[in-house]
Amino acid sequence: MTAPTFPDELNLADYFLFDRLREGLGDKVALLFGDQRHTYADVAEKVRMLQAHLAVEGVALEQRVLIVLHDSPAFVWAFFAALSHGAVVAMGNPEAPAPDLAHLVEYTRAAAVVTIPRVAEALALQGALAAADVRTVVLVPEVPTGGDLEADLPVSPALAALRGTSLRGALAQGRAALAAKRAPAGPRPTRRDDIAIWLFTSGSTGRSKAAMHTHRDFAFNTERYAKATVGYRKDDITVSVPRLFFGYATGTNLLFPFAVGATSGLFVERPTPESLARYVERYRPTVVTNVPTMMGKLLDDDDARAARGAPRLDLSSVRFHLSAGEALPPALLERFRARFHADVYDGIGSAEMFHIYCTNRPGDVRPGSLGRVVEGYTIKILPSDAAGPGAPELPPGETGVMWVKGDSVALGYFQDREKSWGTFHGHWCRTGDLFRMDAEGYLWFSGRADELLKVGGVWVAPVEVEECLTEHPAVSLAAVIGAEEAGLVKPKAFIVVRDDARGRVATGEGKAELAQELKAFVKDRLSKHKYPRWVAFVDDVPRNDRGKVDRKALRQREAAGENPAGV
Repeated sequence: MTAPTFPDELNLADYFLFDRLREGLGDKVALLFGDQRHTYADVAEKVRMLQAHLAVEGVALEQRVLIVLHDSPAFVWAFFAALSHGAVVAMGNPEAPAPDLAHLVEYTRAAAVVTIPRVAEALALQGALAAADVRTVVLVPEVPTGGDLEADLPVSPALAALRGTSLRGALAQGRAALAAKRAPAGPRPTRRDDIAIWLFTSGSTGRSKAAMHTHRDFAFNTERYAKATVGYRKDDITVSVPRLFFGYATGTNLLFPFAVGATSGLFVERPTPESLARYVERYRPTVVTNVPTMMGKLLDDDDARAARGAPRLDLSSVRFHLSAGEALPPALLERFRARFHADVYDGIGSAEMFHIYCTNRPGDVRPGSLGRVVEGYTIKILPSDAAGPGAPELPPGETGVMWVKGDSVALGYFQDREKSWGTFHGHWCRTGDLFRMDAEGYLWFSGRADELLKVGGVWVAPVEVEECLTEHPAVSLAAVIGAEEAGLVKPKAFIVVRDDARGRVATGEGKAELAQELKAFVKDRLSKHKYPRWVAFVDDVPRNDRGKVDRKALRQREAAGENPAGV
């Protein structure tokens, strides 16, 4: 494949949005939002007006625009307005605790904050919006899917004093500025290596860090992964379980469909089997950005519907699902494919590389693996103590740390040279993920290097035990951490059972019986030292704001004695 090349002058608002207008796709539907249909021309018009607002308010080149919104067209308008203006996009979860969001405002030194009134009020109470850097706070109505995002929104005196204005007011101001030619009517010239977007890490080892990415990074991965590997098409309609503030979904449910002139389906409600099923039925997507946890919940919900005589889930419009963010057990993949008759392309990416660089793909799905490297990227498996990418590679079949090279690698972490030096090595990124590569080039995940458990002097990867447990017919989800017994670390499993097994754990006797069964199940399939010494049955496990199982929170609860004891 010929390597993609990009001009020295490159702005992602052109690459993903305004180029569609030049291709004659202005009347093509770009966004679905309930009953609303927004064409590419509609989106471009709103982007121009919001960009003009940023210009009038004095937001400068490369200053940060922090977007803290649910998944609505307003997110898209703000996202591309910031890029078109030459500012830098940063994104946050509107449901995150106020102190965490206040930290984002302060950390990014945001010149503009685009959010809902509820979040803005909380940020004001934290004192985060009083910083001199904040030039404007754009307030978007908090509406249900399909609601009026441009509705009249009174701005409280306190927020008005902090440069608060409604989205409706910001658009009107921008419209007037464009008419008076006091603001640019399109993307400002930016270079391909100017910083475009900050993507935040999941914060598994502390507070999230911002990986600083350039315009080129997103275009490169789009060409290599979205277009050439999994094959996004102009007639696709996309829907996502992860929210747009998470780089995984920023790519799969906004950037990738926009790059080919496809349609993105948005909804603001929290993703559940019920809400996802509702919007799949309404939008009839062909591509669903999924995660293993939701795949398991969809199967359980489908079984529950059948048990009560209700219509089963209809996912027949979907030509493929994408999976990332956490391990996809082979047993879950096979159940999902057998029931819903669509391929699942499981892959791995990171904030440091923007998106997926190793994946299963059409006609090439190897259950249990994360597929092969995306063309244009290079992967090495090196010893855990390798100081740089030049270290000798491990032989096929041996487990080590994955290093990846590609043109979407971030410049580094903002305000953290030490961690940047440990992760970024020129063109290469040390991922911290443990993998083995087989002789055919397929990659097999063994967990995070910092999550390994040393049991009886031998390393145990929690993900291996979790995948084994999920092969048991009673298990919907498993999470494994280390717990101590007489000063020694042993595996402890937290189990969410499937609906048809809930009766088995309704009593203490039933729990004990199933716990012993699960321990024996693991002993029969893995080395004896890997079986969980304790099994705790729970309704769910803690998750971070990306929807991943939060083992860090489980470990903290364990240390504080807050987890169920298990049997």
